Formats: sequence, structure tokens, C-alpha cells
Amino acid sequence: MTYLKSARTLFALFLCLFALAAQAQTAAPAKLPNVVILATGGTIAGTGATSTTTVGYTAATVGVDALIKAVPELQKVAHVSGEQVFQIASENMGNEQWLILAKRVNALLAQPNVDGIVITHGTDTIEETAYFLDLVVKSRKPVVVVGAMRPSTAISADGPINLYNAVLTAGSQEAVGKGVLVVMNDQINAAREVTKTNTVTTDTFKSPELGMLGYVVGNQPHFYRASTRKHTVDTEFDVSNLTSLPAVEIAYSYANVGPTAVNAFVAAGARGLVHAGVGDGSLPNKVRPALSAAREKGVVVVRSSRVGQGIVARNGEANDDQLDFVVSDTLNPQKARILLMLALTKTNSTREIQRMFYTY
Repeated sequence: MTYLKSARTLFALFLCLFALAAQAQTAAPAKLPNVVILATGGTIAGTGATSTTTVGYTAATVGVDALIKAVPELQKVAHVSGEQVFQIASENMGNEQWLILAKRVNALLAQPNVDGIVITHGTDTIEETAYFLDLVVKSRKPVVVVGAMRPSTAISADGPINLYNAVLTAGSQEAVGKGVLVVMNDQINAAREVTKTNTVTTDTFKSPELGMLGYVVGNQPHFYRASTRKHTVDTEFDVSNLTSLPAVEIAYSYANVGPTAVNAFVAAGARGLVHAGVGDGSLPNKVRPALSAAREKGVVVVRSSRVGQGIVARNGEANDDQLDFVVSDTLNPQKARILLMLALTKTNSTREIQRMFYTY
């Protein structure tokens, strides 16, 4: 009888301890990540005259505090704070702004109480800013660049859900070490590979050849692949002491193109030129001598393609070894310009710069 009473007592004690443990677990929710939103302007911060104004609106009018306040659900997935770094339309984004932004991102990510960063940005140059940061951010912590195709005042504005998904991704462990990401339209894309493909639709950002990295579904990022090219902490680029970037220009090719643009860029002091050639980066007869002369003057020439997809083959449409040119691999002209600028902060050697184009 005494044995039974003792067993019942122990069993009751066990049930009590189990209930207390369950209650404690329920009372202590998972720790929320700390995510900083750096606002730079763009359509996501834009306003229109009416709720149906989706073109002809004014970009960069809404401040970061209002952006955060408009999406109260953010507080359920992260401890969010905001800074207004710039308030511009992204066609006005330039080297000066990139250096300021990169230095601020690196300073924040070095703080132990910052788990990730979201950058709100206009869509026109979002892929360029993202790739620049992909090459110069010195942390494995997530950095997500996000924008919108419709202003904040529009019917079915895409900014709020894009911002929510961006914060979710920036605060997730799944995004650690994936490089700088662009999150829009429920899709996750790599900075190196994503590009804007449509002037107005909300599904404009795509990685046409290699595909997206994953989706944001059910309040969680889902990754299915990762970029194999080196980025962030694994690059050789450091902007901490830079106050400017080398002048690099893009010369666009087309039927009947002449050497005017190339000659003008060289005369203006360009240290590098990206030739956005037709097809596989072909060099028209009227332009080839000007590019060759530019190289003889010390200007580094990169052969890229206006096509937007595919590898520009070395020694394919031109004898790059003989001309001492560099090829862009799969980088489009605007991203080739970014890598060339950073490469020129390290070296003038075309051999070394070609290595960088095959590495990043």
C-alpha cells in the first residue's frame, strides 16, 4: 500500500514538472532577430496623385519611419529599426552613394546586436547596387535589397509585402552566407545574377539563365540553390578607405556604330571601358581601332554583350590575347562596369583582372 502511494506521488510530481516545463516553453517565445532597414528612396517610398497612378508618380517621398509603420507585421518577425541614408530615385544612385552605403552596412554588420540588413531601393539600378555590395560587404550576415514596382499609394502596392519578405529573409539563418540578395515578388535572387526585365510589371526581377535561389512562402525563405561565385567575405575588395572609384564607362554597340563614344570617354579620362557589343561581344570594324588605341593608352577594355545572357567567350569574336582585352564572362555590361571599377582599385594587370572576372 505504501509502495502504491509513493508511486502515485512520484507520478503526480512528474506530471506537475512536465506541465511547468511546457508552460515555461510557451511563455518564452523564440528570440526575434535584430534587422536594420536602410532606406535610400525609390518607388517603394513613392507616392502618386491617385490610387491608380502606377506610372508618372513621384519617387522617394516617404521616409523610413513611415515605411516601417505601414507594415506593423514586421514587429512579429524581427526587432526592426530604420535609418534614412538617402532619399533619391535610383537613377540618381552613383559611386559616391555606393561608398557611403557600403561603409554603413559594414559598420552595422560588425555590431553583435545586428543580425541582418534590409536596404530599400529604387528598382532602376537595384541590381547594380546589390552587386556592388555583394563584392564589398565584409560579413556573412544577410543583406537584402528590396524595392517595389508600384508606389505606396497605389491599389495593390507591392512594397509592403516585399518589405515584409525582405525582413523575414534578412533575419533568417537560412540566408546567412548566401551573399547579397534581392527579394521581390516572393522570390529570392542572387545579386550577381538578377536583372530587371520589364519596365512596369511586378515580376520584373529575374535571373534569366541560372534561375532564382528560392522563394519566400509561409513566412519563411526557402533556398534551392546557391551561387558558386565568390562574394562578400571571400572577395579581395575593401572600400573602407576609398573616397572615390576609378572612372569606368560603357560604350554601347549597334548597327552603324562609330568610334565617337569610345574616343570621348578616353578623352574624358576613363581608366576603363566596357564595350557592350552585339552577339558574343563582337567588335565592329569602325570601333575596333578606337578600342585598341584606348588600350595602348592604358585604358582597360572589357568585352561584354548587350544580349543580356550567355558567356562572352575569350578569343571568340576577337583575339583578346593579342588585343590585351578582358572578357566579362556572364556579367552584363552594367555589372561588368562595377567589377572593373573595383578591380582597378587593386591592379592594372589585364591578366589579374581577367582572373577576377572568372572568380566573381
